Amino acid sequence: MLAGRMTVASPFAGARVLVVDDDPHIREVMRFALERAGFAVTEAADGRAALGACARERPAVVVLDIMMPEMDGADVCRALRAPAAATAYVPIIFVSSRDDEVDRVVGLELGGDDYLGKPFSPRELVARVRALLRRATALAAAAAGAGGAPSSAAPPAPRMLRCGPLCLDLDGWRAFWDDREVVLTATEFGILRTLAGFPGKVFTRAELMDGAYDEPNIVVSDRTIDSHLRRVRRKLADAAAGAADPIQTVHGVGYQLRTGGS
Repeated sequence: MLAGRMTVASPFAGARVLVVDDDPHIREVMRFALERAGFAVTEAADGRAALGACARERPAVVVLDIMMPEMDGADVCRALRAPAAATAYVPIIFVSSRDDEVDRVVGLELGGDDYLGKPFSPRELVARVRALLRRATALAAAAAGAGGAPSSAAPPAPRMLRCGPLCLDLDGWRAFWDDREVVLTATEFGILRTLAGFPGKVFTRAELMDGAYDEPNIVVSDRTIDSHLRRVRRKLADAAAGAADPIQTVHGVGYQLRTGGS
């Protein structure tokens, strides 16, 4: 028996993801990462082809480039989100080389569920697709009323992880400092979830990466994890409005989370 971490089959194996981008190289990268994670992938090189693909085979998730010739991602999203469309509730991840706050807000207001700036990590794309599928599955189960219960039945309460003023919605993949939301990428959320699960415990960089990614045997450089942590620290500092940095560096070992309530 080979040593190493056991690989657990994904509950979303075989789920179809539609990848829409006019750049064939980017489509190839996304296809490779998604198929390696067990998804079925359909490609479209422009907006009109994307609408045709959605009509033929309803995808579980659409990964949609914004900047495309003729029919851009915004027009595709409007068509998919039309009230009578069968795709009105299909999760959409926008991808774009424009990654400032205005573009992210516009993409989400158009009806997108998530936004990923180029260049992006293929592993992060896979993690975001899985997160959206988890949310969609939970919402569908709640709407079905857990085996035929009336639609007015209350959905199950989300699983929350609290550590002082920090609160993580484990089902919705959302983070809050007091009542202020901290917008994190999937990788950043995974790192913070690992730290918050055992406040005060010192985690090595490798342990934090294991908590952030579902795929086994990932090799990530120290610079990569340090870069993720810098972004998490900056976002927490903005939300905490002057509170002490809750993520502490233990030199030569790793990182730990300490808040006023831990």
